Amino acid sequence: MTTARTVPVTTEMDGDELDALDAWHLARHHGLGKIAVESFVRFRYGDGFTNSRALALQACLAVVPFLLALTGLASDIDRERPAAVVAHVVDSLSPGSGDGDALASAVDDSDASERAGEIALVLGLGFALLSMTTAMAQVERGANRIYGIRRDRKALHKYGRAAVLTAVLAAPVGVGFVMIVGGGALGEAMAESYGWSDTAVDWWNGLRWPVGIALLVFAIAVLLDHAPRRRQPALSWLALGSGIAVVLSAIATAGLAAYVSLSGSFGSVYGPLAGVFALLLWALLSSVAFFYGTAVCAQLEALRAGQVEPALDDPGRPHATTVGDQVAG
Repeated sequence: MTTARTVPVTTEMDGDELDALDAWHLARHHGLGKIAVESFVRFRYGDGFTNSRALALQACLAVVPFLLALTGLASDIDRERPAAVVAHVVDSLSPGSGDGDALASAVDDSDASERAGEIALVLGLGFALLSMTTAMAQVERGANRIYGIRRDRKALHKYGRAAVLTAVLAAPVGVGFVMIVGGGALGEAMAESYGWSDTAVDWWNGLRWPVGIALLVFAIAVLLDHAPRRRQPALSWLALGSGIAVVLSAIATAGLAAYVSLSGSFGSVYGPLAGVFALLLWALLSSVAFFYGTAVCAQLEALRAGQVEPALDDPGRPHATTVGDQVAG
């Protein structure tokens, strides 16, 4: 149960929507440091860590079938060069990758391999979309608690809305994820299979970050606009918290990648489970970043309504009562 204060709806009903400039002026007026601290308090008392763990689990259950579908796509593509590109990206993204399993299946022209690829593509996409739908429903729950809303929509409406959001956002989320996390491997594969020059690879590596980040910021802003059970400000207002979520997630991704590559004990400690553990840790950090960005959006709107304190007052520890006091009462 959330103990974050309920954020009043401040969006004007006459069509004058709040935008990013309003959010930025409000943040500077109140103080960026205070906003950061108060948003963390709202995140904590809105069950942010609990919902981040649940969202991370659903994200992993969506990412793994998605990679399985990409592996099936690599095996099912008839042309060798596109299959090799897809397989190289899958090998770079897959937990515990490095043995070239996807690439080996991509160049296998046997009928059995093609049938297995079709099955993997269909089942992988199906389970990925199902897991992403439940992840969208978890986003509603976590966002509601951060906004101080104690009850979600009815189940049919909640999961139907989650399915629609999945259909709309699956493409930008998937493309943004591949561009940011697997974009380097994609550039290498294009250079190897299609003869991209060093200049083209450098241009790709320079452009994939802003394009991927823009796609994810847009997807998160749309999600924050439609997931909470309330009337939200304009997308540009929500883009501030969305950008914070994406930047924090990118920092966590880069830090985790640096730790895994530079640490000599990571692989030896976790062995064959190192890739799986890295995926779980990445999903958790990204989920925390997402809900913290949500808390920033919520706290900014609460401040605009004159509500400074992000959480309800602490009722304190209940005092013990004796049997005599209860009888006398």
